[in-house]
Amino acid sequence: MLLLRRRLWTGLTPNRTHLSFFSSVGYHFSKLTVDGSLIFQSKSTDIHQNLALEDWIESNVDLTNRRLFLLWRSRAAVVIGRHQNPWAECDLGAMTRAGVPLARRRSGGGTVYHDMGNLNLTFFSCKKLYDRKRNLRVVTEALRTARPELDVKATERLDIVLNGKYKISGSASRLSRKASYHHCTLLHSADGSALRSVLRPSTPGIHSNATPSVVSSVTNLTDHAPSLTGPELMQALVQQYNIEFGVSSPLTLLDPSDESLFPGISRVASELRSWEWTFGKTPKFTIRTELNLLDDLTLERTTAQLHIELTNGLISSIDIIVQDQWLPQRLMSKLFEVLMGERFCPHRAAAAISMLIRSEQDDTQRRLHNLSNAVINVMG
Repeated sequence: MLLLRRRLWTGLTPNRTHLSFFSSVGYHFSKLTVDGSLIFQSKSTDIHQNLALEDWIESNVDLTNRRLFLLWRSRAAVVIGRHQNPWAECDLGAMTRAGVPLARRRSGGGTVYHDMGNLNLTFFSCKKLYDRKRNLRVVTEALRTARPELDVKATERLDIVLNGKYKISGSASRLSRKASYHHCTLLHSADGSALRSVLRPSTPGIHSNATPSVVSSVTNLTDHAPSLTGPELMQALVQQYNIEFGVSSPLTLLDPSDESLFPGISRVASELRSWEWTFGKTPKFTIRTELNLLDDLTLERTTAQLHIELTNGLISSIDIIVQDQWLPQRLMSKLFEVLMGERFCPHRAAAAISMLIRSEQDDTQRRLHNLSNAVINVMG
């Protein structure tokens, strides 16, 4: 018990409410029986651990007539909504080269870029207490208190805008039978150039019913209030949350990698990291696009029409219409056979095609290699 208390309360003084929390938590966070609200900050900067923490709390904590507030930040990452298409939302190739991971959260909404200059706020409650407008009032009032000169307002779409035009916060939520959470971003000092470089489509010609992101002009708070520090912003949010909900909760640090506190959370994080969740949950979509082909030896150019259908991120149908003299039909059929049922992933596709390319020689091998590269480039 002393070890748990020391781990969580570094630099903080426990009050009576929180001592009740510690006695009730024992060895599991799920034993929480405290009335009122509690405020936490994740010690992790791993996007999947923090998303897993949200899901764990929503699934395991009794939120009956209770609110919790979680603040967290992550290293550079792109996060898409539950019903979005990653190939339509972000530049997967640029992300791979920059070492920026992709994560799919369980809530809806649009795609966002995360880094250490982007503060994330998660408001947990039972469904009866769910109130996104009231949650956003915590944010806008905290900003007005910290910097009265900032003109911040929540919109009808439940974004927060600065000076009537720049988006500084977007919202998404998840409601289950007994619990809910509403989370939002808050751009403090994010890397704008990195944001712009990754939030653009990987693949041309996508036709899908997946939820598209709404493009907005964004800005950082530090672009308009340079002296506003991250710790000051966080303190203002904690104070305003206490005022809004009539409680007196200090900020408590949590380590979401701690299995003794959150039993099973590593399994949740592993699921969120998996290809099957991140890409396989993409709604069914099709791609129709043109491929530009070049014979490296003869410098002959031609085009091909590519049509791919995808289900659960896997190629369920593929057709390429190209001039007969470019490649023989028997080789096109072999290419389709190799790709059918494969993940729509450049590395997996390249590995699958490599043996077929090695089985050919001279002009045929060269042209098959060029066609295959054109198809793989479409995958991002």
